Amino acid sequence: MSQKLRIGFVPEHFSTPLHFASTHYGLSADLIPYPSGTGHMIQSLKADEIDVGIGLTEGWVAGLGKAKEAEEEAPYKIVGTYVETPLCWAISTGSKRDVREVEKGMKLGVSRIGSGSYVMGFVLADQKGWLDPSSSNAPFDIIPLNTFARLREGVNDGTADIFMWEHFTSKRYYDNGEIKRIGEIYTPWSSWKIVAKSELVEDERIGAMLDAINKGVKHFKDNQEEAVKYIYTNLDYSEEDARAWLGTVKFAEDVKGVDRKVVDKTIGILGKAGVLDAKAVKSEEMIGIVR
Repeated sequence: MSQKLRIGFVPEHFSTPLHFASTHYGLSADLIPYPSGTGHMIQSLKADEIDVGIGLTEGWVAGLGKAKEAEEEAPYKIVGTYVETPLCWAISTGSKRDVREVEKGMKLGVSRIGSGSYVMGFVLADQKGWLDPSSSNAPFDIIPLNTFARLREGVNDGTADIFMWEHFTSKRYYDNGEIKRIGEIYTPWSSWKIVAKSELVEDERIGAMLDAINKGVKHFKDNQEEAVKYIYTNLDYSEEDARAWLGTVKFAEDVKGVDRKVVDKTIGILGKAGVLDAKAVKSEEMIGIVR
């Protein structure tokens, strides 16, 4: 009997098809939650603590770009497309802070260096024209705070001025008055990808995993009431927010493989944002399974 895969995932609403794959369709894997997100999963892939990660496109691409820059072997390859729609990042500050908009030089709370919350800070700065290619100065004072809970604390106690996190995950904390929303930014790419350790790309367990996730996605689409109930019963969302989210998300019809054009676009934008050296990396080196 082959050893179970260790799959890292973010325990948010997006994980619902993965849950269905595990409970209904025989996904043979140990599911390991990473509430702190993609940057933490990259560390765990390098440390051989997980075999597979399901996380944010920008985090995975940035991580591979940094590995190339450091002349390291790529610790993982992108093998699947999980969510086709872009991600809406809400921009938040403390509920009693006198912060109304994002300004250059602010203290930006991020979960980890290289995480989605970190990368999107540079994408936002690029959109605002704050990046100076001739300078190494960052557009923000970057404050790593590890977890979503610590980020919320940070903007209230002054450790950070702002942070970015997915809209629906943030919303209940707007509703209860813990934090306030001052803006939003959408990713310019499809938002979630599946990666596997480089040496496992051709392992039969990866193909079986992707097949099971496909079945979980179909179950999610065909059983929306079960999905809503799972989200508001087991995850940190209200029933109303779970239903609203359903209208905004589109999972891949077939999660197997990645469109090279999506990775090329991500590399281009992250290169412009100064997150990686776009001239030094190639999408074909990042992708394990091409669509």
